[in-house]
Amino acid sequence: QVKLVESGGGLVQAGGSLRLSCAASESIFSASAVSWYRQAPGKQREFVARKFRGGSTIYASSVNGRFTISRDNAKNTVYLQMDSLKPEDTAVYYCNVINRGLIYWGQGTQVTVSS
Repeated sequence: QVKLVESGGGLVQAGGSLRLSCAASESIFSASAVSWYRQAPGKQREFVARKFRGGSTIYASSVNGRFTISRDNAKNTVYLQMDSLKPEDTAVYYCNVINRGLIYWGQGTQVTVSS
């Protein structure tokens, strides 16, 4: 059972940056993919970014070019660097790890972007 804990959320002005972290309770070296999702008030959870074990990445079109996902296997941590933030990026951000065929979620961290 992998436990995930997100951190790094907060309040930021439009145009600013934040870096989210997702610390795993055990090694994620074998994880086939690590991802970030988000859920805004009144909306469904949506995909944001994914990094595969082989190194390739995919992004939602709404964040492509502004967000960067990375993983540090030595630290068992996944990151989401968010630049040029917009008010529509306001949401609870969740970390997701697929490890040995099982899917794990963190508890989420709030990101609020003011205009």
